[in-house]
Amino acid sequence: MQFSQVIMIGDVVGEAGLLALEALLPSLIEEYKAAFVVVNGENVAEGFGMTAATLNRILDAGADVVTSGNHVWEKREFYPTLEAETRVLRPANYPAGSVGHGWVMIEKAGLNWLVINLQGRELMTPIDCPFKTFDAIKQTAQTPLILIDFHAEVAKEKEALARYLDGRASLVVGTHTHVQTADERILSNGTGCITDLGMTGVIESVIGMDKKICLDRARTQILFRMECAKGVSAVQGIVAGIDPETGKALTIQRLSRKA
Repeated sequence: MQFSQVIMIGDVVGEAGLLALEALLPSLIEEYKAAFVVVNGENVAEGFGMTAATLNRILDAGADVVTSGNHVWEKREFYPTLEAETRVLRPANYPAGSVGHGWVMIEKAGLNWLVINLQGRELMTPIDCPFKTFDAIKQTAQTPLILIDFHAEVAKEKEALARYLDGRASLVVGTHTHVQTADERILSNGTGCITDLGMTGVIESVIGMDKKICLDRARTQILFRMECAKGVSAVQGIVAGIDPETGKALTIQRLSRKA
């Protein structure tokens, strides 16, 4: 059976993560003959948010769409780019009138890909309902090829959304925790999912951040300023095979490559 390969990459953390993405993503696209690539970039600029320059580097590395999460608001100078560039997303369930776009339809090689960025509410900001937000978007954008980045803290909420969208989305992948989970699978109605893609950043770290600073924060409860770790990085995410006619996932596997 013919299918289209999709690569989705977990949160890029700092310059080290960005360099790893630039080094490895082009070869991953070639290796898997990827038809479409989504990268979460919300931590790429010194660990917090994005800049126009870092966004362009992710796009130049091969991303078709760049998703984000709660840290996308960190750098106000990025807001004009967030508003103008449709290939970068902020979570769609922020209130109406928020800067930027929560979803985008991209036509590539004769196929229409719908990418939706959503954010969870458990142990996070209580914004609009991600379940209802998906339903509203689905009514206006007609394509079977639907990719969801669900930026959420709690595994239960991520799994619940995947179950809710089973058969209505091609892939539902979690981001935000920076820890790659081992539960990639295809649900009974054809939706591929994983609780968290992991991160693209330094391996010897605490979620991509300097481990000494993280230890000091944990031990003392003093909120020392976080800094990105330095060292060997890895690119983490998934590659999945999608039926271009039905939108159902046919294969899914984890990616984790050292730079």
